[in-house]
Amino acid sequence: MILVILIVAAVATMAAAGFAVSRALRPASKATLGAQLEPIDVAAFRNLIDPAEDEYLRRHLSAAQFRVTQRARLRARAAYVRVVGRNAAVLIRMGQTALATSDARASNDVREAALRLVNEAALVRRNALFALLRIYADMAWPNRSTATAGILDRYERLSDSAMLLGRLRNPAVPVRVTAG
Repeated sequence: MILVILIVAAVATMAAAGFAVSRALRPASKATLGAQLEPIDVAAFRNLIDPAEDEYLRRHLSAAQFRVTQRARLRARAAYVRVVGRNAAVLIRMGQTALATSDARASNDVREAALRLVNEAALVRRNALFALLRIYADMAWPNRSTATAGILDRYERLSDSAMLLGRLRNPAVPVRVTAG
């Protein structure tokens, strides 16, 4: 009897997870996807991840003040990285939609740009997850600092790929994932 209950619970859990994943991966309309992108202030993000800024704060603040300030900066850094991850997920869906809707007459440039966007966005999304884990570890030990500059560099390349695909598909509608 207990075995039957466990099997039913496992099947129900897998069905619920499958439903949730299928809803998350369902391509929305182009307008909806574009509206889901949240612009990122690259200059502010770059300031937060600059090791020279961390070193300046370490030299000019007491150890206790540095830990408090560093944790606040790490929380802000984590917020930026979460947005990067969400934007990457949206860009994956945008690229998949472009690949799915391209027909035989569609330009090779569009297909290549869409495939490049999907690949780069998947990599950025994975890297954002690892960057968040490192940031949370740094919050526990604020005197240690791991580099997360790579996520910003990859995100800027991803932004360029998104703009290229947007220009190729519809030159009149800009795709922006960075502010300023």
